Amino acid sequence: MTDWVYPAGTAIDGAWQTSIGAADSQLDVAGWAHTGIKIAQLSPGESLSMPAAAEERIIVPLQGAFTAAVDGQDHELAGRSSVFHGPSDVLYTGINTAVTVSSVAGGRFAVALAPAEAAYPTRLVTAAQTPVELRGSGNCSRQVHNFGTPAALEADRFIVCEVITPAGNWSSYPPHKHDEEKEGETNLEEIYYFETRVAKDSPAPETTDPIGYARVYASDERPIDVTTEVRTGDVVLVPYGWHGPAMAAPGYDLYYLNVMAGPGRVREWLISDDPHHGWVRGTWNEESIDPRLPFTP
Repeated sequence: MTDWVYPAGTAIDGAWQTSIGAADSQLDVAGWAHTGIKIAQLSPGESLSMPAAAEERIIVPLQGAFTAAVDGQDHELAGRSSVFHGPSDVLYTGINTAVTVSSVAGGRFAVALAPAEAAYPTRLVTAAQTPVELRGSGNCSRQVHNFGTPAALEADRFIVCEVITPAGNWSSYPPHKHDEEKEGETNLEEIYYFETRVAKDSPAPETTDPIGYARVYASDERPIDVTTEVRTGDVVLVPYGWHGPAMAAPGYDLYYLNVMAGPGRVREWLISDDPHHGWVRGTWNEESIDPRLPFTP
C-alpha cells in the first residue's frame, strides 16, 4: 500500500469499512484536504449515524435500500441490487447536518463528502432524475451517472458521479489532469472507490477473482506513480498528476464512484489531456457506443 492506494480493509474506522478524509476519520493522509469517502455495510435492522460537521455529504446506496434521517425527516432511498444495475436514489445533506442511515434488509452504502462552508438544502435525487451519460465509443465506452455534478446538483464544493465500464473497456481515458487553477483547468483532488464483478454471460468459474486496473502518473515535478490492481472495496486517491486509464479487465465489469473537490473559486470539472494521448477523443465519432450499454436494472 502507498499513500494513494487503500485496498479493502486498510482504512477501517469502527463500523466503517472505509473512512478517508472525513471530519471524524482516524486515518490521516498527508496533503489530503478537500474530499472524503466512507463505506459501510449494514446488517438487517442496523443503523449508522454521522454527527453534524462542516462538510457536505451525499449518501449513495451501493447495494440495497436505505432510509436516511435528516432533521427529523426520513428520506427513503430505493437503492439497487448492485452498482451494475443502473443509478440509485441518492441524498445530499448539506453542511452541519447530522444523518442516520438505516436498512431493513441490510446492504452497503457510500458517503461522498467534502469540507464546505456554504449551506445548501437537503435534496433527494431519485434514480429517475439522475442524468445518465454514455461517454466515449467503442472500447472507450462507459456509462456515467451525473447525480452530483454542477449541472445536476446545487452544492458548495464537491463534484460526485459514478462510472460503469464494461468488461475489456477503458475509462478515465485519455489520461487527463485537473491539478492547476488556470485557463481551461481547475484544481481538484479526486477519489476513486472501485467495485468489480464477473461480466454477464461470462464462463468464469465461481472461484474467479474479478479485477480491474488503475493508473496515476506525474504531470510535473511532483512524484506519483501508481499502477495497481483494483477490486471491490479498493480506493485510489489522485492528489495531482495525470490519471487514467481505469481498465476493466476482459471478463470483468468495473465500477467506480468519483469524488472531486479543490481549493479553487469555481466548482467546475475542467481538465487538460495528456498531450501524448488526447488525440484519442477525436476518434470517438468514428465508432458506435458499446452495445452492452446502458447497464439497467
